[in-house]
Amino acid sequence: MAFFELLGWKTVDWDFVGRRHIAFALSGLLVATGLVAGIQLLRGKAPMGIDFAGGVAIQAVLQKPVDPDAVRQAFTAHGIADAQIQQAEAAGVQKLLIRLRPTADMSGTTATASARTLLEGLAGGATVVIESVQVVGPAVGKRLQAQAAWAVFWAIILIMVYIWIRFEVRFGVAAAVATLHDVIAVLGLMWLLHRDFTLLIVTSLLTLAGYSLTDTVVVYDRIRENLRLHPGEPLETGINRSINEVLSRTLVTSVMVVLPLAALLVYGSPVTFDFSLALMLGVVVGTYSSWFVASPIIVEWELYRRRQRAASAAARFGRPR
Repeated sequence: MAFFELLGWKTVDWDFVGRRHIAFALSGLLVATGLVAGIQLLRGKAPMGIDFAGGVAIQAVLQKPVDPDAVRQAFTAHGIADAQIQQAEAAGVQKLLIRLRPTADMSGTTATASARTLLEGLAGGATVVIESVQVVGPAVGKRLQAQAAWAVFWAIILIMVYIWIRFEVRFGVAAAVATLHDVIAVLGLMWLLHRDFTLLIVTSLLTLAGYSLTDTVVVYDRIRENLRLHPGEPLETGINRSINEVLSRTLVTSVMVVLPLAALLVYGSPVTFDFSLALMLGVVVGTYSSWFVASPIIVEWELYRRRQRAASAAARFGRPR
């Protein structure tokens, strides 16, 4: 508890399990938002990057800065609507990431030529260097959507199997639910922020699944250890004790992950912005779920089993002889 001692707290004894119903309500809201986002993605109504919707992505370097809004308006004036412009500055030059939606007569060559002409005009003839061009067709985008969904699905299934083997079935189910909760919640938050759904978002969700699992396993290891050390202790007390004992470690780890992600958000490339944002949100949600979702689900599981045993005993002893 050295982290809390620095704050002047010698002992920490927070009742996480007792507040699980408040947390479940918040989690229900996050999951509902994520499910709406998923439905919108399936319907094609949510913003998608060119990885899934198809289109052209151009990364350009300009010696003379231009206004991204002016670039967007220039594309619109030339019949290219919904152009997405992101900018960054490095070594005194401006970098623009331009995403163009697919059209019938657009190819990588024509899109690059149009972008170069427009940018040079806005920059007053200054040098424009096209660093990279990425072209994705609609058919490829559909296939990538299906592959991304299957990747997330199998990641969660394998996580459940791993925890099941290492601990027991109730731990495996709780870990799988918590991981699915984290993935769906981050998906919903990114949808609320109107960020494009891209392969980088899928990568961040899979990375989040691994981070959430690691954090959950640390808590579960301490729960199992305390259950062995205190066999007669109520489960709720043992779980609270375990979470509080690893609380300092969890917070320090999460802060150490969030700090470089925050630096990437501020100083990183536009290409990695969505990945960093989704992963940072995921670290926060994953830390929360280890305390208020993964562990309290075990309590609910045990309370359900107790009710079932009590009902079975009442039915057995209440039956006429």
